[in-house]
Amino acid sequence: MKTKDEALLEIRGNSIGQIFETSTLEERFQNQTIRPILKFQNDLFVEVFKNYATKQKGVFFTLSPEKKMNYIETAIQRDIKFRNSLKGIVIGMFTISEYKEYIQNSSNLNKRMMNLLIERLKSQVQLFEEAA
Repeated sequence: MKTKDEALLEIRGNSIGQIFETSTLEERFQNQTIRPILKFQNDLFVEVFKNYATKQKGVFFTLSPEKKMNYIETAIQRDIKFRNSLKGIVIGMFTISEYKEYIQNSSNLNKRMMNLLIERLKSQVQLFEEAA
């Protein structure tokens, strides 16, 4: 029987992005752990953002595409509860060893995580239609 960590690694898939001998520990963690999790959890992130936008009086859905991009970035950067919820979705997919690595440098890794997530959501802005 597989351990939870083995199962997580199997369902998440392989590294995304290139890893070189000169890559920093943060770059390695980003490409081996964060990117595969963001990809795996993508549909959930889209639904979570739709729900967030709806609960914020639905203003997001009336904005121009450019303003929607700004809204996504601002929501994730400034709404601490929302950002923490998103971080939890990612951290919940860490193995124990990844979590131990993460807590050694969580501040910088959180920045990378949120920047990648912002770019991921912005690239899919066309998926955000008002929830029925």
